[in-house]
Amino acid sequence: MATRLIPPPTATVRGVRRSFGGTPVLDDLHLDLVPGELVALLGRSGSGKSTLLRLLAGLDRPDAGQVTVPGTVSVAFQEPRLFPWRRVGRNVELALREGTRTERRDRARSALAEVGLTEKASVWPVTLSGGQAQRASLARALVREPELLLLDEPFSALDALTRIEMHALVLDVWARHRPAVLLVTHDVDEALTLADRVIVLDQGRIALDIAVRSARPRDLHSPDLVEHRERLLAQLGVELPGRVTA
Repeated sequence: MATRLIPPPTATVRGVRRSFGGTPVLDDLHLDLVPGELVALLGRSGSGKSTLLRLLAGLDRPDAGQVTVPGTVSVAFQEPRLFPWRRVGRNVELALREGTRTERRDRARSALAEVGLTEKASVWPVTLSGGQAQRASLARALVREPELLLLDEPFSALDALTRIEMHALVLDVWARHRPAVLLVTHDVDEALTLADRVIVLDQGRIALDIAVRSARPRDLHSPDLVEHRERLLAQLGVELPGRVTA
């Protein structure tokens, strides 16, 4: 009988501690992100979500412990962070460090086409809507074909309909490329809509880790997702109407 090979994690976090001004934000944190997994990270403000993302992105270092990400990493932030003095296509090209000018331009245009912005390559960022700017930011993250894609609350400033469109887009490009994805969010419903796994950080540690096995597209009113939602909200300290607490 053939032995099934298990691929190594895309990212590992082992015993990580990080403090600011003497206050611990991450405390002996352990986490694996596996190839092709879409993980949502929840937590109250100050729980360490953005700190963990910065460590995985290589933008910060832990005080103790080890963060290992052997492959390519890309980040899309809450703000699109497009340079206003460069056209949209050139903004996407900036993520590329290799190839000729023509090769970089072609890859940038391909990434923009993937997020539905083919016709916007030559325009200035100021002319984009909020949703289009986030699509451009996502294209810039995807153009490097990362093994790990980090999304730091990228939809929080968008209106409800644009958020739904962006959810569908993220699932589409994730299914096509299959990177490991870590999505930082405050929105429990967003996490349950998108993720294979939802993690809650509390006081610098993982307080809850739920596998979401429902087929996509998901009905948030289905019994299993309602149960997940109640557990997540309870862990986040949100008291549901009608719930009797001891």
